[in-house]
Amino acid sequence: MSPEVPALTSVLATLGDDHVLTLTLNRPDRLNSFNQEVLDDFRVIWDFAAVTDDVHVVVLRAQGERAFSTGVDVVEGYDLATEPLKQVDPAAYLSPKFNQCWKPLVCAVHGMAAGGALYWLNEADIIIAGEDATFFDPHVTFGMTAALEPIGLARRIPIGEVLRMALLGNDERMSARRAHEIGFVSEVVPRDRLWSRAQDIAERIARHPTVAVQQTVRAIWESLDSTRTQALRTGLLYVQVATPPGTSRTQPASRGGYEVR
Repeated sequence: MSPEVPALTSVLATLGDDHVLTLTLNRPDRLNSFNQEVLDDFRVIWDFAAVTDDVHVVVLRAQGERAFSTGVDVVEGYDLATEPLKQVDPAAYLSPKFNQCWKPLVCAVHGMAAGGALYWLNEADIIIAGEDATFFDPHVTFGMTAALEPIGLARRIPIGEVLRMALLGNDERMSARRAHEIGFVSEVVPRDRLWSRAQDIAERIARHPTVAVQQTVRAIWESLDSTRTQALRTGLLYVQVATPPGTSRTQPASRGGYEVR
């Protein structure tokens, strides 16, 4: 029996026997924008996913027809410290890697994905999109500096594409097709197949040895903050930790090595 998932306020969360934790943003009337309740939910759920062995993969998707998420709820907002230097960025709540959760994250994006939605997408391991998905960052349109989300995005796509999105703001939206062309999303599917395709990908990953999968995620992401030599040395440590004793990459399958079918 799967462990009980923590009670959440604005996110639907289910953990199946397939070891896939499915998170569904559930504020469609607010275009799945995030307020403090959503931030608190994600702080709880990333902590749960990180330490729960039965969670092998996480899928993030959203209710409603119009949007995956339009970022921060501009009406309700979220809690801010009165002193600027004590303010905490939403990434501290929303981003899995920031919260030391190395379970693979598959994002299924439909409709609008704007502004703060990039906190999730920037740290997703696989993003698939419905044909109706659009991506944009409206900060500058409303006189706000576009910095944190584009900086994260610059690790995923060419800098020219980041600047185009950040500077054009609400005047232009990147299509799912363009997002696929530049490698931001790995697959575009019809809207009615989006959730089932994300589930299929997650289930395939979830069947692989969990330590190897998590160490793969961690080694690759941490390499982005390292020099090549440092990344290779750290990566070797993860290989040594995740490889079962007596197994060698050079051994034939009959002696415990790889078998490709």
